[in-house]
Amino acid sequence: QLQFGESGGGLVQPGGSLRLSCAASGFTLNTYATGWFRQAPGKERERVSCISSTGGYTNYADSVKGRFTISRDNRENTVYLQMNSLKPEDTAVYYCAAAQICTRSSGAYNYWGQGTQVTVSS
Repeated sequence: QLQFGESGGGLVQPGGSLRLSCAASGFTLNTYATGWFRQAPGKERERVSCISSTGGYTNYADSVKGRFTISRDNRENTVYLQMNSLKPEDTAVYYCAAAQICTRSSGAYNYWGQGTQVTVSS
């Protein structure tokens, strides 16, 4: 049975940190590039970061550079997003998704998680 989804969201104060996890079962995540997307109410879905299947390539949206770090543990079939120095504008539902290569086009991603809510507020 194929399962794919995020965990680790929650409520955090500005300046705080969270680590999101994206775990897969039923398929080998390490053969896919994995991206993190987010969508805030009333806004379009935004790609936050992506990591290649081997982990040798990563990229970030300008809005999160220097604050977020994407990584993967292929032994655990899991991809992580470490989020530091969180701001209220980071509030969104965060999704992970798998594709053949890192691309900005959400249509290229074959598998999507159900999303996890991140709320940054005092």
